[in-house]
Amino acid sequence: MTGTEFAGEHKAAAGYLDAAANGHGEEKALLVHWALQRVRAQCPRVVEIGPGGGSAVSFLASRLASEQERQKNISLTLIEAPGVASASLKQAMAEFSKVGSCEFVSGFAQDIGTIVSEPADVISASALLHEVYSYSGGYGGLQSLIRALPGVLKPEGLFAYRDVYAVEGSSLHERAVQTYDSKPWIQFLRMFLPSYLREGTHPYHGAADEVLVRQDSRIVPMESLDEETYAFVSAPVGIFREVQRHYLTFRDHIWRSGVLGFRPVLDGQLSSDWIDAKSGHKRVHYSITEANWLPASQKKTLLMLSERYADHYTVDGDIFDEFTDIALSMFLGLAAEGASECADVRDHWMVREGRETYAYLTADELLTAFAVSSVEAPQGGRSVLMPIRVSDVLQRDRSYYNRYLRKKLPNPLKDAKQLVLFSNISLTDSYSLESAMNSLQRWCSKAGLARVYSALNGGGWYGE
Repeated sequence: MTGTEFAGEHKAAAGYLDAAANGHGEEKALLVHWALQRVRAQCPRVVEIGPGGGSAVSFLASRLASEQERQKNISLTLIEAPGVASASLKQAMAEFSKVGSCEFVSGFAQDIGTIVSEPADVISASALLHEVYSYSGGYGGLQSLIRALPGVLKPEGLFAYRDVYAVEGSSLHERAVQTYDSKPWIQFLRMFLPSYLREGTHPYHGAADEVLVRQDSRIVPMESLDEETYAFVSAPVGIFREVQRHYLTFRDHIWRSGVLGFRPVLDGQLSSDWIDAKSGHKRVHYSITEANWLPASQKKTLLMLSERYADHYTVDGDIFDEFTDIALSMFLGLAAEGASECADVRDHWMVREGRETYAYLTADELLTAFAVSSVEAPQGGRSVLMPIRVSDVLQRDRSYYNRYLRKKLPNPLKDAKQLVLFSNISLTDSYSLESAMNSLQRWCSKAGLARVYSALNGGGWYGE
C-alpha cells in the first residue's frame, strides 16, 4: 500500500468495530435492498466492501427473512482489510446464513479486481472513498478503484454507495475564514490540525493552502493556540470540512469510550427520540460509566437535569451537548498533561482516524468522477457507472449534528450523508444511457455533464 499507513490494529479494535463502526445499518443496507429488487438473477451475488461490525449485514438479513415470498437465494461475500474482524460481524454472518450463503474474504478495496472471482450483481460500500484516498494513493487510488468496479460487476449490475455529503463550492482550495470561540474546539484544533497536516494524506500542499491562525490580531502557531482566546483561522474550505467532520467523529469516539463518565446511546431506536426531528432537537439516552476523574458535582448536576428511563437516563439533547463540551474540554486538558486514561483514548483516535481525509466529493463531482473513470476501465465489454433514475441519488441531513454545529460555529458546513445507486450500463444500451443522462441533469453542473458526455462519446456512444 502507499500513502498513510493503514491503522489495522486500531481499526480492528472491538470497541471500534462492534460499536463505533456498526451504526446506521438500515441506511447502509437500504440501497442494497433496492438493488436486489431490480436484479433478475435467481441466485444474486452480492459483495460488501468493508462490512465493519456487520450492521448492514444484519439489517439485510432481517429484511430478507421478513419477506413472505422471498425466492432468491443470495450469495454474500464480505471483503475486509487484513486483520480486521469483529465478534458482531460473525454474529451478523450467522444471521445472514439463514437466508442465503455468506463468506468472508480478507483484502484491500483497491484490489477488488483480483479478490472477486466472478462478477457480482450488486456491490455495496459505505465511506469507502476516504479510506482509499487516505491509505492507497490519494485521488489516483480513487480513480483506480472506480475503474476496477465495472470489471467486477455483471452487465446491468449495481454499485450501492454511501458517504459523507460535501457542501457545494467552487473548490476545496477556496479560502475562507472561520471563527472559533468554544474552548473544546480550540483545544481540538491545537491537538488535531498540526498532526493532520504533517502526517495525513491530503491535497493541501500549495502556497495558497497555508493555514493562518490569529489570536488578538497576531498570527500564532497552531501548536501554541491559547484555549482561552478566540481564534480566527484563514484556510482552504476543505480544511474546515476536515476539522468539522473530525471533531464530530472524535466526540462520538469519546462518548462511546465512556471516559467522560457517561455514555450516550448513538445507535438503534433510542438514538432517535426526537422532540423536533426537523430542527434536530432530541432527547439523549445515556448511562453512567465508572470513569471517576470528572468532578462529582458535574455528574450530579447532569443527573439532576435528567429523568430515569428503565435502566438508564434521558436528558434534553441541548443540555447534554453543553455538558459534553465542559467534560470534553477537561478531558483534552488532562490528555495534554499526559493523564494516562485520557491520553490513551485520545491517541487511539488520532492513530485510527486523525490522519484520514474525507476526500469530499459533491454529488456533482461524485457522479462525474464515476462516469468518466468507469468508461476508462480496461475491460472488454465497455460500460459506464451512472444512476439511471433521479431517485437513485439521496441526501440525508444529520439534523442533530447540524443543530449542534449551528450553536458552536458562526458559519458551519452542513453535515449529511449522500447515497447513490450506480448502474453498470453498457455503452451500446442507448435507452439506459439516455435515462442516466436525464438523471444526471438533476444533480450535475453543465461542466460535469459536458465531461460525462465527452467521455461517453469517446467510448463509442453517440446520444441523440
